[in-house]
Amino acid sequence: MSNKVTVLGSLNVDTTLRVARMPQPGETLSTENKTSAAGGKGANQAVAAARAGAQTSFIGKVGNDDAGRFMVESLNNDNIDTSAIITDKTVGTGSAFILLDEAGQNSILVYGGSNQQIEAAEVVARESEIAKADFLITQFETPQAATLAAFKVAKQHDVTTILNPAPAAKIDPEILKVTDLVVPNETESAELTGIEVTDVASMDANAKKFREMGVKNLIITVGSKGAYYATEKENGFVPAFKVKAVDTTAAGDTFIGALSSQLLPDLSNIATALVFAQRASSLTVQGLGAMPSIPTFDQVQAANAKG
Repeated sequence: MSNKVTVLGSLNVDTTLRVARMPQPGETLSTENKTSAAGGKGANQAVAAARAGAQTSFIGKVGNDDAGRFMVESLNNDNIDTSAIITDKTVGTGSAFILLDEAGQNSILVYGGSNQQIEAAEVVARESEIAKADFLITQFETPQAATLAAFKVAKQHDVTTILNPAPAAKIDPEILKVTDLVVPNETESAELTGIEVTDVASMDANAKKFREMGVKNLIITVGSKGAYYATEKENGFVPAFKVKAVDTTAAGDTFIGALSSQLLPDLSNIATALVFAQRASSLTVQGLGAMPSIPTFDQVQAANAKG
């Protein structure tokens, strides 16, 4: 039986500009090409969950514009339930501008637009959507007040909550108290705990600090190195698969979405689910664009079979 995943998050139209290298301050460079695609951390995570086999629904907000209709259609194409997406008649759909260099590294500028307009009351009104999920995932590209409201509803219905605290921001401590699993990268983890991530001992220290702040379970993604995990029962490190990265956009989002498709709500299979998530992420970075590069369950399984 497949997991049921609800994502509260951002919907952005991504414009990617390919450059030989990142510009220096005050420097003008020509781009090699320009592409546009559906994106946003929330949308990417939802698509990753859906393509990996989860029954997925989305809570978010778009503008009353072509970009918004494009985003909803893009999610529908992956059989994601979009009935809880709200149309804002005053603010346009979110967008992101991505600079991508020849090494596959990126720099991203995000315009929040309608993503920043979703309100706590609007999320609470989607209680039935949250209640039927196994997992509720959210990030920081929508307001924290909406996150807190959603997580409180989730806990009333025994739904496991997953927080991806990205982009890094000062966090309302009340959110951590209703978070079951927090998934930052090493930079975001250090910003939240004040403990720099340098080795396993420092990751253990981050896990202890998060427990003090109210979160019992932690995953720290460490780019091409892998992912550290700590639960109430176990901890460890799962190495990443070694591949040549073409575009790292949405690697972390793919990881979280794919993870949610395989994880048991009690997190008892976390190590196995992490291997699946790492494989999915490794496939994403080998393609161009965020959403177009997110793999399906069959593609992940085929890559695993090859070893």
